[in-house]
Amino acid sequence: MLGNFTYSNPTKLYFGKESLNGLNEELPKYGKNVLLIYGGGSIKKTGLYDEVIKILKDNNKEIFEDAGVMPNPTVEKLYEGCERARKGNVDFILAVGGGSVCDYAKAVSVSVYSEEDPWDKYFLRMEDVDNKIIPVGCVLTMVGTGSEMNGGSVITNHESKLKIGHVFGENVFPKFSIMNPVYTFTLPEYQMVAGFFDIMSHILEQYFSGEDDNTSDYLMEGLLKSLIHSSKIAVKNPEDYEARSNIMWTATWALNTLVAKGKSTDWMVHMIGQSVGAYTDATHGMTLAAVSIPYYKHIMPYGLAKFKRFAINVWDVNPEGKSDEQIANEGLECMEKWMKEIGLVMSIKELGATEDMLDGIAKGTFILEGGYKVLNHDEIVDILKESMKA
Repeated sequence: MLGNFTYSNPTKLYFGKESLNGLNEELPKYGKNVLLIYGGGSIKKTGLYDEVIKILKDNNKEIFEDAGVMPNPTVEKLYEGCERARKGNVDFILAVGGGSVCDYAKAVSVSVYSEEDPWDKYFLRMEDVDNKIIPVGCVLTMVGTGSEMNGGSVITNHESKLKIGHVFGENVFPKFSIMNPVYTFTLPEYQMVAGFFDIMSHILEQYFSGEDDNTSDYLMEGLLKSLIHSSKIAVKNPEDYEARSNIMWTATWALNTLVAKGKSTDWMVHMIGQSVGAYTDATHGMTLAAVSIPYYKHIMPYGLAKFKRFAINVWDVNPEGKSDEQIANEGLECMEKWMKEIGLVMSIKELGATEDMLDGIAKGTFILEGGYKVLNHDEIVDILKESMKA
C-alpha cells in the first residue's frame, strides 16, 4: 500500500428482511418535518410507501413529499426539491428508492441553504459545502450506485448537455440506510442488470490503477467474483434471496470509499458513460457497459500486468503457454461473454447515440489522470466509434 490516507464512514446500515424496523430507531433522532423523496411511484405498487408513511406517522413526523425523481435527476428537479424543502422547513430527508433517488436527496440536502446556484457551486466549480446540510436517510430499492453509503451525487443538465457527479465528504453521507434485498425483487430485468454492471464498473475503476501490492486489489477481486457468481443466478431467478443479498452487499462495499484506499483510481469509464448519458438520457449502468470493453482494450497495453492479474484471479484464465497479452485479452473476452450472458447493452448506438453526437460526447467528457493512460479527445472519439460497431 502506497501513500497516506484517512478512513471514516459514518453511515449506519440496517440489512435484511426486518431492516425497515431501523426507522423506528433512527427517526426520533431528527426533527419533526420530513421530506419524503421517491421516484415514479413503484413503491406505492409494492406497498413500501404505505409502510414508510405509517412508520413516519407513528413517530409523529410531519410529512412533505417530493415524488417523481427520474433515473437521471435533472437540475430543474433539484431546484424543485429545494423549494419543497424550504417551504416545509424540513429537518430531515428520507429517500426511498434506488441510487438516483439517493443521489438526488443528497444534492437537495446540500443545496437548500446554498446562497449560490447549486449547479454552478457544486457541479461546475466542485466546491465544498459551506452551508447548513439537511441530514439524509435512505431506504434502498435498487442496487448499483453505492449511494447508500457514500457522498456521491450525480445531476444532469440537459441544456448544457452535461451529466456531472460530485463526491461530497462524509458530512453528506447518509446518516443511515435501510437495505432489504426483497425490495429489489420487483425491479425490471433491464434495470437490474444495469445495476449489476454499475457495481462492476465501480470496482474496476478503482482496480485498474497502481502497480503496488495493494490489499484493496485483493478485496476487489473477491467482490468481483461474488458479483459474477450471484449475477448469473439472479438473472435466472430474480427472487433468489441469497444472490440478491450478496449483490446488494457487494454494491455497498464497491463504492463506500474502502477499496479506494491506497489507490490512484481511474474513473474514465464513468466520465465517458456520463457524457453519453447527457446526450441520450440512457440508463447509467448501460452507458458504462457500452463503453467499457472498447476503453479497457485501449488502455490494456499501458497496464498489462494488472489486466493479466485480472484475467487469472477474477476469470480463472489458465496462463500456461500464453503470453501476457494473450492472457490479458482472454480476461477481457471472458468479461465480454459474461456481459452478453446477463443481457447488457454493448453499443452506445443501441442507447440512441449517433455519429454526429460523438464529438460532443468527447468534448463533454472530463479527462482524469488516475488510470494507466491519460486520454485525449481523439482517443475518446475512437473509443466511442468502437462501441458504435459492437
